[in-house]
Amino acid sequence: MSDLISLVGIDVYAHHGVHPAERELGQRFIINADLYLDCSAAAMSDSLEQALDYSVVHRRILELAGAESFHLIEALAHYLCVGLLKEFPLDKVVLTVHKPNPPLPDFRGSVSVTLERDKTWFDNLSAGHP
Repeated sequence: MSDLISLVGIDVYAHHGVHPAERELGQRFIINADLYLDCSAAAMSDSLEQALDYSVVHRRILELAGAESFHLIEALAHYLCVGLLKEFPLDKVVLTVHKPNPPLPDFRGSVSVTLERDKTWFDNLSAGHP
């Protein structure tokens, strides 16, 4: 059984991007994380000790997003997925990185990438399998 905790709208200022100015000056990213895990113990006990403390997950996403510098938001999303699966008891994570103001002419929207990774994928990655 997998339940879902969603963190929507994590606001990060970081130095990711293909263009040197993006990496030097930094820019804003919005991250959404869907965290799949069994919440039965927390639901039955009503105890934070039995739950995934999403404030800790939020803080870790902020730390990870600023720890490295990537050219691509795909690489940032991958790095975040690996970190979350490594550090928290998750069955699966679906993570979206939004880039609100990409440097594109005549474009007022945002660009985003969503990656879905599960524990089996992470275990294979850790074991050196593709």
